[in-house]
Amino acid sequence: MTNKRDYYEVLGVPRSASADDIKNAFRNLARKYHPDVNSADDAEEKFKEINEAYGVLSDPDKRAAYDRHGFQGVNTNGMPDYSTMDLSDLFDLFGLGGLGGFGGFGGSSRRSRNAPRRGADISTRLKLTFEEAVFGAEKEIEITRNEKCSVCSGTGAEPGSKPVTCRTCKGTGEVRQVQQTFLGQMVQVVTCPTCGGRGEMIEKPCPNCHGTGLERRTIRKKVNIPAGIDDGNQVRLMGEGQPGANGGPNGNLYIEIEVAPHKFFRRNGNDILLDIDINMAQAALGDEITIPTLDGDVKLRIPPGTQPGRVFRLKDKGVPILQRTDRGNQLVTVNVQIPTSLTDQQEELLKTLGKTMGTDIKIQERSFFDKLKDAFGG
Repeated sequence: MTNKRDYYEVLGVPRSASADDIKNAFRNLARKYHPDVNSADDAEEKFKEINEAYGVLSDPDKRAAYDRHGFQGVNTNGMPDYSTMDLSDLFDLFGLGGLGGFGGFGGSSRRSRNAPRRGADISTRLKLTFEEAVFGAEKEIEITRNEKCSVCSGTGAEPGSKPVTCRTCKGTGEVRQVQQTFLGQMVQVVTCPTCGGRGEMIEKPCPNCHGTGLERRTIRKKVNIPAGIDDGNQVRLMGEGQPGANGGPNGNLYIEIEVAPHKFFRRNGNDILLDIDINMAQAALGDEITIPTLDGDVKLRIPPGTQPGRVFRLKDKGVPILQRTDRGNQLVTVNVQIPTSLTDQQEELLKTLGKTMGTDIKIQERSFFDKLKDAFGG
């Protein structure tokens, strides 16, 4: 090209364009004018022009120099500088995601396949009684996981031998493949086909683990379950999962808690719920009754005139709050039993009582809140 066009004009963006705007414009134009997909006579020339513009505008320092001094500030001589230009987006467009650089300029940015990797997490379930969940407990669990081979101590090699450095990749776990393209020489980094990325070879595999360095073991472990844990909660044990690879950290063990229902009690958050039945005389005259709690039996005073559904609160008789010293409450709901069969004496007594109380029916007026519900369609 004899007359070079302004780089912003080439990419079709204003001088105030952001880095993302420039990148998006480049991707769209590169896809449109790439010679492999565009057979027009000037496609390759336009593609080079687009790359040259992007090579400058994608670099903050070069863009600033170009904005101040124009073409003289960058002095590209019509060729993009691939040594500083990030072409990963262009490679992704045409399925060249593994290409790491141009011959002589830069190298692979991929992390070695034999770099340390964290082990996988494992999980198990643990059933608790209602009381164990409330007060905490020490439980023993059984898990199966990979452990370092007891014969080769994790090397994977037969005792008396040891792994040797891979002759193909020289211990890097990667090999470079060179490709010649219209943009120049490109280097693709791939996993070493000989050692599978480990960087070493086991010539005499361990007869126990067959070269993996691991063996499956079932182990028993004691676990402290904190007080106040609830059904569906998880306990995490750091580093008790599968072993890491290449010296990486172990994964974690997650224990999912399952709490069995109680015969009497229910749980709502940190409160314990209990329903009890009393008779009509106890409700009318009052009484002192004995009720169960998780800490043992306690006395509860029923005042005269107690109505069905009344809730009594026993402070600090609920569930310990996780990682705190205080507890929830026990909420006792009273249900007044109406007898379905009476002795002759009981029937006479109730008739006598009924005569003293009268037979008039008291119709309750609807409350303000009932009317409000109707107004809003509740």
